[in-house]
Amino acid sequence: MSLRAWPNHAPTGRLDNVSTAGVAVGELDGRPRVSLPDLDRLALLIVDVQRGFDDVRYWGPRNNLQCEDNIAALLAAWRERGRPVVFVRHDSAGASSPLRTGQPGNDFKAIVTGEPDLLVTKHVNSAFHGQPDLDAWLRARQLDGFVLSGITTNHCCETTARVGGNLGHQVLFALDATHTFDRPAPDGSVVTADELARVTATNLNGEFATVVSTAQLVG
Repeated sequence: MSLRAWPNHAPTGRLDNVSTAGVAVGELDGRPRVSLPDLDRLALLIVDVQRGFDDVRYWGPRNNLQCEDNIAALLAAWRERGRPVVFVRHDSAGASSPLRTGQPGNDFKAIVTGEPDLLVTKHVNSAFHGQPDLDAWLRARQLDGFVLSGITTNHCCETTARVGGNLGHQVLFALDATHTFDRPAPDGSVVTADELARVTATNLNGEFATVVSTAQLVG
């Protein structure tokens, strides 16, 4: 699966309060062309990059083995330029979850280094339903929105992008700085992680967010 930026075709029924100001995505000679907004006005969200997601026996096969390297590259770029960084941690209440509080799997992976400008903890998918209030924090700093990275593509990352877009924040979804896992479908078949990521990108782009690549953000 190619994790390049997707053309920005807004579907019919696009929500009016989703901000895409300053983002233009098109194609030139068959190659993606992206005009990015002022990245200095966007926070970097690193969502649920926790050790518990390394438990293959619990989660199953994953995709995008470059995810962690891309997150590290984004974090380094944001720190180098003095841009705001937000870490989000999922404190699972599930008794068997590798992400439950007090277990090693709740800890951030080694690539999530240094102190963030904000640490959000949550028990549900959306980082906007955690503590402290992410929406209020972004608005208090007069930021235009955020770049989103983390785990998993189609759960906490997609949900955070959807809620953020509905709240009027500009959302750049760094698809290749996310990963997910194969998942059983209701009909008993298995949907691969690559297919889930492709569908997430299709759902989000032009409606809740603009799908971009790490190279477009750090290049």
